Amino acid sequence: MSEGNWLVADSQLAGKGRQGRTWFDGSGNFMGSTVVEVRARDPSPASLALVAGLAVYETVVAMTSEPGALALKWPNDLLLRGAKLAGILLEREGEAIVVGIGVNLNKAPDLPDRETIALSALGPAPGRDQFASLLARQLDTELERWRTFGLPPLIRRWELAAHPQGTQLRVQPPGEDPLHGAFAGLDDSGALQLRLPDGEVKVIHAGDVMLAREES
Repeated sequence: MSEGNWLVADSQLAGKGRQGRTWFDGSGNFMGSTVVEVRARDPSPASLALVAGLAVYETVVAMTSEPGALALKWPNDLLLRGAKLAGILLEREGEAIVVGIGVNLNKAPDLPDRETIALSALGPAPGRDQFASLLARQLDTELERWRTFGLPPLIRRWELAAHPQGTQLRVQPPGEDPLHGAFAGLDDSGALQLRLPDGEVKVIHAGDVMLAREES
């Protein structure tokens, strides 16, 4: 599969999310993957999570009656009313990044550790193929901006689409104890900045992030 092409599934036998989680494949939901070629002058491939997140956000915000209820959550989730609507998974394959995106259009899974929601909670959901076409076009636009203008405008736009600074988060870095703190935006590389209770700002490059209220 080359850049610009998509594989969209009707169902998945072994769908997966981050950290090996199973990905729910409810009928009528969007489950798609595409490839982004890694070029010498591209920004950091890790920042593609922000690119894909903005593409999903911009696609969904044009379809919802509650645009203010949408918010990006680092590194790879789109929330609606504070519940998970969409997720993104990046995997390196040689000189390319496979970008996998799942969006709850019609049905949301029941998960033990977080709230979920489908776009159908706000009214009739868009058709899967219609959504796929609009998302593919938006991702092309975001990739062109990323390659042309770099990270600073991408990060500014992502922060504007995210939950507000000061939002309380629980972060589980790999192999470390969980951290609690307030969202303090992104750094220049697109990493999460977490303001700890003592005022220190810790930069998080990888980890599982949850809104503090999700675990209550």
